[in-house]
Amino acid sequence: MLQACLNGSRTAEEHPALPLTPERLAEDAADVAALGVTSVHIHPRDVIGAPTLVGPEVATTIATVRAAVPGMEISVSTNVPGNRTTLIASWAPLAAGRPDIASVHVDEPGWRDLAQALYQVNVAVELVVAAPTELDPPPGTTRITVTATEHTAEQILQQVEPLGLPILLHGRENSAWPVFTYAARLEHHTRMGLEDTLVLPNGDQAKNNAELIAMARRNLKAKAPN
Repeated sequence: MLQACLNGSRTAEEHPALPLTPERLAEDAADVAALGVTSVHIHPRDVIGAPTLVGPEVATTIATVRAAVPGMEISVSTNVPGNRTTLIASWAPLAAGRPDIASVHVDEPGWRDLAQALYQVNVAVELVVAAPTELDPPPGTTRITVTATEHTAEQILQQVEPLGLPILLHGRENSAWPVFTYAARLEHHTRMGLEDTLVLPNGDQAKNNAELIAMARRNLKAKAPN
Protein backbone atom coordinates (compact mmCIF):
# COMPACT_ATOMS: atom_id res chain seq x y z
CA MET A 1 0.00 0.00 0.00
CA LEU A 2 1.16 3.50 -0.84
CA GLN A 3 -0.40 6.08 1.46
CA ALA A 4 -0.43 9.83 0.84
CA CYS A 5 0.19 11.98 3.92
CA LEU A 6 -1.29 15.23 2.73
CA ASN A 7 -0.65 17.96 5.31
CA GLY A 8 0.50 16.96 8.80
CA SER A 9 0.99 19.74 11.31
CA ARG A 10 2.69 22.04 8.81
CA THR A 11 1.58 25.63 8.33
CA ALA A 12 0.52 27.41 5.16
CA GLU A 13 3.77 29.37 5.21
CA GLU A 14 5.80 26.22 4.69
CA HIS A 15 4.42 25.39 1.24
CA PRO A 16 1.99 27.23 -1.06
CA ALA A 17 0.19 24.01 -2.05
CA LEU A 18 -0.33 22.64 1.47
CA PRO A 19 -3.98 21.51 1.74
CA LEU A 20 -5.63 22.70 4.96
CA THR A 21 -9.34 23.13 4.24
CA PRO A 22 -11.71 20.18 3.67
CA GLU A 23 -12.10 21.22 0.04
CA ARG A 24 -8.37 21.37 -0.63
CA LEU A 25 -7.80 18.06 1.13
CA ALA A 26 -10.51 16.51 -1.03
CA GLU A 27 -8.87 17.88 -4.19
CA ASP A 28 -5.49 16.47 -3.26
CA ALA A 29 -7.04 13.14 -2.25
CA ALA A 30 -8.67 12.89 -5.68
CA ASP A 31 -5.39 13.75 -7.39
CA VAL A 32 -3.41 11.06 -5.57
CA ALA A 33 -6.22 8.52 -5.97
CA ALA A 34 -5.84 8.96 -9.72
CA LEU A 35 -2.19 7.95 -9.26
CA GLY A 36 -3.11 4.71 -7.51
CA VAL A 37 -3.09 5.73 -3.84
CA THR A 38 -5.55 3.75 -1.69
CA SER A 39 -5.09 5.51 1.66
CA VAL A 40 -4.70 9.11 2.78
CA HIS A 41 -3.49 10.36 6.15
CA ILE A 42 -4.69 13.83 7.10
CA HIS A 43 -4.70 16.28 10.00
CA PRO A 44 -8.15 17.94 10.06
CA ARG A 45 -8.05 21.66 10.83
CA ASP A 46 -10.44 24.09 12.49
CA VAL A 47 -11.58 27.40 10.99
CA ILE A 48 -8.32 29.13 11.92
CA GLY A 49 -6.18 26.32 10.54
CA ALA A 50 -5.17 24.59 13.78
CA PRO A 51 -5.21 20.77 14.01
CA THR A 52 -8.41 19.57 15.68
CA LEU A 53 -10.26 16.49 16.91
CA VAL A 54 -13.55 18.31 17.52
CA GLY A 55 -16.34 16.11 16.19
CA PRO A 56 -18.17 18.47 13.80
CA GLU A 57 -14.93 19.74 12.27
CA VAL A 58 -13.55 16.24 11.87
CA ALA A 59 -16.86 15.12 10.35
CA THR A 60 -16.88 17.95 7.82
CA THR A 61 -13.36 17.15 6.70
CA ILE A 62 -13.87 13.39 6.50
CA ALA A 63 -17.22 13.62 4.73
CA THR A 64 -15.82 16.09 2.18
CA VAL A 65 -12.79 13.92 1.43
CA ARG A 66 -14.86 10.73 1.34
CA ALA A 67 -17.26 12.26 -1.19
CA ALA A 68 -14.28 12.95 -3.47
CA VAL A 69 -12.68 9.51 -3.06
CA PRO A 70 -15.34 6.92 -2.16
CA GLY A 71 -13.82 3.71 -0.87
CA MET A 72 -10.42 5.17 -0.01
CA GLU A 73 -9.11 4.57 3.52
CA ILE A 74 -8.99 7.83 5.47
CA SER A 75 -6.59 8.05 8.39
CA VAL A 76 -6.33 10.94 10.84
CA SER A 77 -3.84 11.95 13.51
CA THR A 78 -4.70 12.17 17.20
CA ASN A 79 -1.55 14.16 17.95
CA VAL A 80 -3.26 17.42 18.95
CA PRO A 81 -3.68 19.33 22.24
CA GLY A 82 -6.77 19.00 24.43
CA ASN A 83 -8.77 16.27 26.12
CA ARG A 84 -8.37 13.81 23.28
CA THR A 85 -10.25 10.87 24.77
CA THR A 86 -13.35 13.02 25.33
CA LEU A 87 -13.12 14.50 21.86
CA ILE A 88 -12.77 11.06 20.27
CA ALA A 89 -15.76 9.80 22.27
CA SER A 90 -17.81 12.50 20.53
CA TRP A 91 -17.15 10.78 17.17
CA ALA A 92 -19.59 7.94 17.90
CA PRO A 93 -22.55 9.48 16.01
CA LEU A 94 -20.54 10.88 13.10
CA ALA A 95 -21.37 8.05 10.65
CA ALA A 96 -19.85 9.03 7.26
CA GLY A 97 -17.85 11.74 9.01
CA ARG A 98 -15.90 9.25 11.08
CA PRO A 99 -12.38 8.28 9.89
CA ASP A 100 -11.56 4.68 9.10
CA ILE A 101 -8.39 4.61 11.18
CA ALA A 102 -6.47 6.97 13.47
CA SER A 103 -2.83 7.12 14.51
CA VAL A 104 -1.76 6.90 18.16
CA HIS A 105 1.82 7.65 19.17
CA VAL A 106 3.04 5.10 21.69
CA ASP A 107 5.60 7.50 23.17
CA GLU A 108 2.84 9.84 24.42
CA PRO A 109 1.34 9.63 27.91
CA GLY A 110 -2.13 8.07 27.89
CA TRP A 111 -1.76 6.46 24.50
CA ARG A 112 -3.58 3.32 25.60
CA ASP A 113 -6.58 5.43 26.67
CA LEU A 114 -6.61 7.01 23.20
CA ALA A 115 -6.52 3.59 21.56
CA GLN A 116 -9.39 2.42 23.76
CA ALA A 117 -11.43 5.53 22.93
CA LEU A 118 -10.97 4.87 19.20
CA TYR A 119 -11.91 1.22 19.62
CA GLN A 120 -15.11 2.23 21.39
CA VAL A 121 -16.23 4.46 18.50
CA ASN A 122 -15.36 1.80 15.92
CA VAL A 123 -12.29 3.52 14.49
CA ALA A 124 -9.30 1.28 13.81
CA VAL A 125 -5.98 2.07 15.46
CA GLU A 126 -2.57 2.44 13.86
CA LEU A 127 0.18 2.58 16.47
CA VAL A 128 3.01 4.98 15.63
CA VAL A 129 6.40 3.75 16.80
CA ALA A 130 9.43 6.04 16.47
CA ALA A 131 11.97 4.23 18.66
CA PRO A 132 12.70 0.65 19.71
CA THR A 133 10.14 -0.42 22.28
CA GLU A 134 8.42 -3.50 23.62
CA LEU A 135 4.84 -3.33 22.44
CA ASP A 136 1.61 -5.12 23.31
CA PRO A 137 -0.94 -3.83 20.78
CA PRO A 138 -4.34 -3.06 22.35
CA PRO A 139 -7.70 -4.15 20.89
CA GLY A 140 -8.54 -2.45 17.62
CA THR A 141 -4.95 -2.19 16.39
CA THR A 142 -4.81 -3.04 12.70
CA ARG A 143 -1.46 -1.54 11.65
CA ILE A 144 1.85 -0.34 13.03
CA THR A 145 3.34 2.80 11.53
CA VAL A 146 7.08 3.02 11.98
CA THR A 147 8.54 6.52 11.76
CA ALA A 148 12.27 6.06 11.33
CA THR A 149 15.53 7.25 9.88
CA GLU A 150 17.73 5.12 7.71
CA HIS A 151 19.79 4.45 10.86
CA THR A 152 16.94 3.40 13.20
CA ALA A 153 14.56 1.56 10.87
CA GLU A 154 16.15 -1.88 11.11
CA GLN A 155 16.25 -1.93 14.91
CA ILE A 156 12.63 -0.81 15.26
CA LEU A 157 11.46 -3.32 12.66
CA GLN A 158 13.19 -6.15 14.52
CA GLN A 159 10.87 -5.46 17.44
CA VAL A 160 7.57 -4.85 15.64
CA GLU A 161 7.70 -7.35 12.78
CA PRO A 162 7.22 -10.37 15.11
CA LEU A 163 3.86 -8.91 16.18
CA GLY A 164 2.46 -10.04 12.84
CA LEU A 165 0.57 -6.81 12.04
CA PRO A 166 0.86 -4.90 8.75
CA ILE A 167 3.64 -2.32 8.93
CA LEU A 168 3.78 1.08 7.28
CA LEU A 169 7.37 2.35 7.25
CA HIS A 170 8.25 5.96 6.48
CA GLY A 171 10.72 8.74 7.23
CA ARG A 172 10.51 12.49 7.69
CA GLU A 173 12.37 15.40 6.09
CA ASN A 174 15.92 14.30 5.12
CA SER A 175 15.04 10.68 5.87
CA ALA A 176 11.81 10.65 3.86
CA TRP A 177 13.18 9.39 0.56
CA PRO A 178 15.90 7.05 1.94
CA VAL A 179 13.38 5.33 4.24
CA PHE A 180 10.82 5.21 1.43
CA THR A 181 13.38 3.34 -0.69
CA TYR A 182 14.17 0.99 2.20
CA ALA A 183 10.48 0.27 2.81
CA ALA A 184 9.96 -0.49 -0.87
CA ARG A 185 12.87 -2.92 -0.83
CA LEU A 186 11.37 -4.72 2.17
CA GLU A 187 7.89 -4.62 0.59
CA HIS A 188 6.36 -2.92 3.61
CA HIS A 189 3.56 -0.42 3.22
CA THR A 190 4.91 3.11 2.94
CA ARG A 191 3.81 6.68 2.39
CA MET A 192 4.79 10.00 0.85
CA GLY A 193 3.41 13.52 0.87
CA LEU A 194 3.88 17.07 2.09
CA GLU A 195 3.60 16.01 5.73
CA ASP A 196 6.85 14.06 5.41
CA THR A 197 8.85 16.15 2.96
CA LEU A 198 8.54 19.24 0.80
CA VAL A 199 11.18 18.15 -1.70
CA LEU A 200 11.80 15.61 -4.43
CA PRO A 201 14.74 13.19 -4.25
CA ASN A 202 16.94 15.67 -6.15
CA GLY A 203 16.28 18.37 -3.54
CA ASP A 204 13.95 20.50 -5.66
CA GLN A 205 10.78 21.70 -3.97
CA ALA A 206 7.79 19.58 -4.97
CA LYS A 207 4.90 21.40 -6.59
CA ASN A 208 2.29 19.55 -4.56
CA ASN A 209 1.28 16.20 -3.11
CA ALA A 210 0.54 14.78 -6.54
CA GLU A 211 4.09 15.41 -7.74
CA LEU A 212 5.51 13.67 -4.66
CA ILE A 213 3.20 10.69 -5.16
CA ALA A 214 3.98 10.47 -8.87
CA MET A 215 7.69 10.35 -8.04
CA ALA A 216 7.03 7.75 -5.34
CA ARG A 217 5.11 5.58 -7.80
CA ARG A 218 7.97 5.77 -10.29
CA ASN A 219 10.42 4.73 -7.58
CA LEU A 220 8.21 1.80 -6.56
CA LYS A 221 7.90 0.67 -10.17
CA ALA A 222 11.68 0.86 -10.65
CA LYS A 223 12.21 -1.37 -7.61
CA ALA A 224 9.53 -3.92 -8.55
CA PRO A 225 10.92 -7.39 -9.42
CA ASN A 226 11.14 -8.10 -13.13
